[in-house]
Amino acid sequence: MSEEVSPAVAGSAVAVPRRDNDAPGFGLYVHWPFCLSKCPYCDFNAHVREGVDQERWRAALVRELAHYGERTRGRVLTSIFFGGGTPSLMEPETVAAVLDRLGDYWTLSPELEVTLEANPTSVEAGRFAGYRTAGVGRVSLGVQALNDADLAKLGRTHGRQEALGAIELARRHFDRYSFDLIYARPDQTVEAWGRELDEAVSLSGGHLSVYQLTIEPGTTFEALHRRGRLQVPDQDTGAALWEETQARLDKAGLAAYEISNHAVAGQECRHNLTYWRYGDYVGIGPGAHGRLGGAGGVKHATRQHRVPEIWLERVERDGQATTQDEPVPEADRRFELLMMGLRPERGLPRSRVRAELGREIEEVVDPAGLAELVEGGFIELDAEGLRATPAGRPLLNALLVRLI
Repeated sequence: MSEEVSPAVAGSAVAVPRRDNDAPGFGLYVHWPFCLSKCPYCDFNAHVREGVDQERWRAALVRELAHYGERTRGRVLTSIFFGGGTPSLMEPETVAAVLDRLGDYWTLSPELEVTLEANPTSVEAGRFAGYRTAGVGRVSLGVQALNDADLAKLGRTHGRQEALGAIELARRHFDRYSFDLIYARPDQTVEAWGRELDEAVSLSGGHLSVYQLTIEPGTTFEALHRRGRLQVPDQDTGAALWEETQARLDKAGLAAYEISNHAVAGQECRHNLTYWRYGDYVGIGPGAHGRLGGAGGVKHATRQHRVPEIWLERVERDGQATTQDEPVPEADRRFELLMMGLRPERGLPRSRVRAELGREIEEVVDPAGLAELVEGGFIELDAEGLRATPAGRPLLNALLVRLI
């Protein structure tokens, strides 16, 4: 790269995480809540606004960062994730302002990963070059489909050629990139999805995120589905699409290191691994969640006000806009640990349960439910830990209900 990288993250932003490192890490999540339009399937904290005062928002993000930076001072920061919303609507100067302050509070890991989500409609070469100069080393593109008909069904405002152009820009400007696809779309067949997966593999940078379309409450799709105006594949077709996904991506060398994420060795998303290993992370920006360890091994749940304008006013007044900051009860910690820990292919290590709860796996699950799932071939438990089998991985929600 010819661009000069910000000194705050120089030499570390694009390092590939070590696959054999099971430490949960410590992350920072930065939420940018604005989008050009609201996708009909999306239930994220995303808002459409006519204009955004970038300088005001830049100052507010840096101020809330300082609040939580002081609280967690001295920890080793392993990842940063700019999510949204559409973070690629942020000016590169806003990204740089956040990244330039990291070293004021934390020790930066030599393998620090900096990821920014981008939408193909807001991608341009100059903006990507600016993000790279600021210190972003990895981008995640919200492509969602590789044909115009399905992009239209999903309510996306970009087309196939725009998506391909965004992928090429990501390849040109960043050492690491990924993109998302959604399957189980209206009228989708297994055969068509298989061909699309093959093309996605040829375009990928060694990582793909592949999500099954779900009808979320309060979304436009939920209203259309309730009125019978939106049909999604039935359960059997959904299962066949899942199996096709696993088979093709595994054959291509993109292992399912987590339920919805596939990567070649060394290209796993380090920030997401922190979530799945139930590590600590700071969350700043409207609606951002955090999980922070405290005295005596107690984990605190934090949440920022979700309405952008209220968040902005409170940060400017108080230095933060926290609406929740309380200990996570042990029952909830047990559930979260299992929910997150069973998502990765490698499962939930015994060492992680001991570190978090001071107990053995057998002591935190229902023994009858565990025995039933092991006998049925859905769960494996051994000296290393607890994991879902290939038969159990598509059924994680049901497994959790039986284990708790």
